Amino acid sequence: MLTLEVIPYQEIEHLSSVGRIRKLLNSAKEDKIVLLQGRLKKEEEAELIRATMEEINDEFKGIELAVIDPGNENVAGLQKFTKVIYDKILGDRTGLTVIGPASIIKQVKKDPKKIQLLMQEGNNKKRVKKKR
Repeated sequence: MLTLEVIPYQEIEHLSSVGRIRKLLNSAKEDKIVLLQGRLKKEEEAELIRATMEEINDEFKGIELAVIDPGNENVAGLQKFTKVIYDKILGDRTGLTVIGPASIIKQVKKDPKKIQLLMQEGNNKKRVKKKR
């Protein structure tokens, strides 16, 4: 079964960096694909990857991470000014972050405006050979 966990930015904004990372990593370890409103800071992304590498074992193969960050491309004049003000007010709430277990997400295709995930059902349970 595939589980998507949508996390609004308000749910993580009060957490420390370590708290945010733990929450997201724990969800991925539970074979959930997290859709986070907004994005982590660059330092938090790096720390998430480092923490993931420390926890890789036979059962947890790591994570896949993708971020859509609506940039200032093709924006001019008043729209650009409005976007700058909006970004200053809302900060890391813009964009979308997708985090999921590497055992389920096999490939991430990303362009500036969309993310495509190629997924495979996780195989976390070890098969037991039946005795005849």
